[in-house]
Amino acid sequence: MSTLKLKPIHKDRTLRANVAEQLREAIINGDLRPGTKLVESQLSSLLGVSRGPLREAIRQLVDQGLIDSIPYTGTYVAKITVKAIQELYSFRTELEQFAFKLVWEKRDENFRKELNDQLKKLINAIKNNDREAAIFEELELHNVAYKYSGHELLQDTWQRLRGRLHLYFTLHQTAHNRAGPLINAHDTYVELALGDDLNAMLDHITEHMQQGYEKVEVLVADIQQNTI
Repeated sequence: MSTLKLKPIHKDRTLRANVAEQLREAIINGDLRPGTKLVESQLSSLLGVSRGPLREAIRQLVDQGLIDSIPYTGTYVAKITVKAIQELYSFRTELEQFAFKLVWEKRDENFRKELNDQLKKLINAIKNNDREAAIFEELELHNVAYKYSGHELLQDTWQRLRGRLHLYFTLHQTAHNRAGPLINAHDTYVELALGDDLNAMLDHITEHMQQGYEKVEVLVADIQQNTI
């Protein structure tokens, strides 16, 4: 672990956010290989931070599926597999289609305004080349349908899935070498979400989820192959 190429921590964000980003990049780039046990004393020394923000960052990455926490054993870099990404993609597609079936007759002015406002926030994050903000705002954009669905179990499932999706979006950024999706990637999504054709929206969700997926699968396959 002493050979990790970790960057100095900057103070423009919280320490937790900085540490989480450093560890996330190290995992995605392969510097921290799947199955590696995380030793707090070593990481704390390498990053130049106390164990408090380090533990907070590790908990965040556990929620995002990048780190596994095993009781009485420790924390380890999680294995990233093609099968896991395929299951995430297919489950997310079905979940979002269900959300729109439920929300379709409930779309009011608040729904429309929030969806449009969220698209603007996402575009601003992309223009600012802010990787973390782009992931957050994209998740928030998709969150609107769940939020207005009125289905508590669906909302709970979505919230628990968001951590895994954060991993997917990070992989997507890495595979395409950019901070977030293309600026116009959600234009049709929002247009149809505010339109009158539910079937067109459901079809587009399948298409939308597939955007850029092939490159992500290739990246994950490469990560998986290099850890065998």
